[in-house]
Amino acid sequence: MARKDFGAKPLTYPQPVLIIASYDENGVPDAMNAAWGGISESNEISMCLSEGHKTVKNILSRKAFTVSMADAAHVVECDYVGMESGNQVANKMEKAGFTVVKSERVDAPIINELAVCLECKLKSYDPETCRMVGEIINVSVDESVMTDGKVDVDKVAPITFDPFNNAYHVLGAKVGNAFADGAKLK
Repeated sequence: MARKDFGAKPLTYPQPVLIIASYDENGVPDAMNAAWGGISESNEISMCLSEGHKTVKNILSRKAFTVSMADAAHVVECDYVGMESGNQVANKMEKAGFTVVKSERVDAPIINELAVCLECKLKSYDPETCRMVGEIINVSVDESVMTDGKVDVDKVAPITFDPFNNAYHVLGAKVGNAFADGAKLK
C-alpha cells in the first residue's frame, strides 16, 4: 500500500461541526462554527477557540455557552456563522435565520433550528493554547428528532467537517453496535 505524507496537521475524521452560541454584554445572541472540539470527560467538552472571536469574548464575560450540532438541513446557516465575524456583523444570527430561546440552566442561547444542544458553564480557558473547557450542565434535544424516546441520528443528520477537502458530510449508515460487536472476538 502506498501512502502520502501530509505533515503535522489537524487532519482527522470525523471532526464535528459545533455551533457555539453565547450572549454579548447587551444580551444579543452570537454564534460561531468550530470543528476542533469534542468530549474530554463524561461531563466536559473541550474546544480550540482563539480569543479574538466575539463568541469567546462573550463566553469569558458570561461564563456560559451552548454547543449545538450542525445538521444537513442548516449547512448554509452553519457555514455562514463560521465565515462571518461577530466583531464585524452584530446581527449575524438574524442574517443566518437562526432564532433562539434562553437556556433555563445557563446564561446562553439555545438555537431553535438545531436539534441537539449542550448547555455549558465555562470551566477554564487558556489564551495561549486556545483551549476552552466547558462543564456540560444539560443536553437538550428537540423531540422532532426522536424515535421511541431515543435520539435518531438519521433525523438529526449531524454533519462533520472534512479538513482534507474543506467539505461537510452527513454521518453515514450504521455499520455496527458499540460495546457488542467486538464480543465476537472474545
